[in-house]
Amino acid sequence: MRIEAKVNRVKTDKRDAWRLAKMLEDNEQRGCYVPDRERREDRQVCRTLNAVDKEIKSTRNRIRKLLQYHGIAVPIPDDQIWGKREFREIGKLTVGASLEKTIKVLVSLLESLWTHQMALRKELLALSKKPRYQKAFKIAKSLPGVGWLTSIRLILELGEDFTRFSTSKSIANFLGLTGSEYSTGETVHKGHITGQGPTFVRSWLVESAWVGIRKDPVLREKFDAVWKNSGSKKKAIVAVARKLAIRLRS
Repeated sequence: MRIEAKVNRVKTDKRDAWRLAKMLEDNEQRGCYVPDRERREDRQVCRTLNAVDKEIKSTRNRIRKLLQYHGIAVPIPDDQIWGKREFREIGKLTVGASLEKTIKVLVSLLESLWTHQMALRKELLALSKKPRYQKAFKIAKSLPGVGWLTSIRLILELGEDFTRFSTSKSIANFLGLTGSEYSTGETVHKGHITGQGPTFVRSWLVESAWVGIRKDPVLREKFDAVWKNSGSKKKAIVAVARKLAIRLRS
């Protein structure tokens, strides 16, 4: 549970404007980073793929829940992951005419989403070969656990020039991978990560971290140390994801 100061629990445009004006007056506002038009347009491919991936997951769950709701037995083991072949076979089930129509529409929607997903991934692969991103892409791809798709996504979201992150702590703060704290007097309360910045970038780093600890002994050592001290694998893998982000900046 994230703890916030009472003064931060009321948010209005007037208060936001006052805080920004005060920060500018005190020279605390260093600036606002805005990507150029080319990267904003290229980045949209990445973000559209995110939306399509979410819709695919939602549609898959919708189909499975529909079959469960109507008590339809599917000849697929419970512990088996349903892939494209399994979902295509569902469209051939013998059910009532109305339900058959519904299932075929959902499977057809899933097929369409898969087609869009493949097209967007091909576009991202082409962007990874773009001269502008090529050097940064190769560096990102050299990180343990980071594949080509995550590499180009990271570059499009964070940029190919990391000089705006003056310290390793700054990139961790930007990605929300630092722990929150609410302390006053002798009371110290440290909570979960702040969760600032783009959620999907953190999820990519965490996914890569799970792969990375199997390939890199230093990352594995970090994971084991945090796991031993905290007793939480979740905290341990977030610490590894933070380390990956810092490596990327370096």
